Parts: sequence; structure tokens; C-alpha cells
Amino acid sequence: MMGSESSVKLPPGFYFSPTDEELVLHFLYSKASLPYHPNIIPQLHLSQYHPWDLYGKALSSGNQHYFFTEEKENRSTENGYWKEIGVTKPISKLGIKKYLVFNLDQGSETSWVMEEYHISESESWERPNHDESWSKWVLCKVYEKNMSQQGASCCHSDDDNESEVSWLDQVFMSLDDDDFDQTNLHN
Repeated sequence: MMGSESSVKLPPGFYFSPTDEELVLHFLYSKASLPYHPNIIPQLHLSQYHPWDLYGKALSSGNQHYFFTEEKENRSTENGYWKEIGVTKPISKLGIKKYLVFNLDQGSETSWVMEEYHISESESWERPNHDESWSKWVLCKVYEKNMSQQGASCCHSDDDNESEVSWLDQVFMSLDDDDFDQTNLHN
């Protein structure tokens, strides 16, 4: 389904809402270990689509869009790029999640966020093959933060006496203290 223009339409009443662990274990691990694994999540070239162009191309559920891309894929589009914000969250012993924000070429940050899921490099994984194709895939979840969640980057005025919390601070605050226990990745 490379670059497929068709998307999966879920029946009315069904909502695709997997946990981080389910995304890594049931979707990303299957994609990496089984070369012809049928999957409802399409494979896209990240550089060919702006985040607002993902409707109808990625697996969409609400305002979230899911797709696979290669780990070394170019993160730049025609007039923008995905920039890592320096937040990496471990997902049990399964993998890690990195956060990125879409920026326009002029340097202005948009409200589009990507969570990029990677399989852990831990030796505790039983890899079917020890070749380099094992970790070449990442699973991406892209969504647009609504205006009330963006905080100071869009909603701050000089008349406000209360301090606003930026959406980046909200990401940090939403992470559990246990999420930063890096020893979980090495057990």
C-alpha cells in the first residue's frame, strides 16, 4: 500500500483507539517481523504529505491519523518539516515514542504533532532475523492540537494575569514519572 490513496473506513460505531503498547506490539512489531503481514495501517512516504493532507490517505480515527514510514524517511515536505522536540517516552520494554512538531519553512511552528513509535533496541526482543530491516519501520500518529491545548503559543495576551502553559509543557506534564525510568528498557 505504498503511497496508497485509499484509506480504511471503519464501520459506524467503531473507533480505532489503541494504546501505545498495542501500537508497538500488534502493529509495528508485525510490520517489522512479517514482510507480507496484512495491515489496516497504510505505508506512506512522509515527505510527500503535509499533515493536513493525511485525511483519506492514512488510517484516520477522529482527528488522529496512523501510518507506517521508513525510519530513515526524509521528514521534509514541499514547504515544511517535522522537528523533534526532544521528548522521548519509553513504552515498557517494547519500544519508544518520540514527539515531533510540524514547522513551516519560515520557521513558524504549527499545531500539528506527530508521535513516532520505534521498536526497542533492547536485546530482550526475540528478533526473527538479525538483519538491518528489523528496525527500519516506524509507526506514526499525527494529530492537530486544538487551540485551547496550544497554550501560550497562540492564546497569550498581555492583559492576562494568569500564566499560560504551552502545549510542549503540557506534553511534559502528561508523562508519568515512571515513564522516565530508563531502567525499564534494560531489564
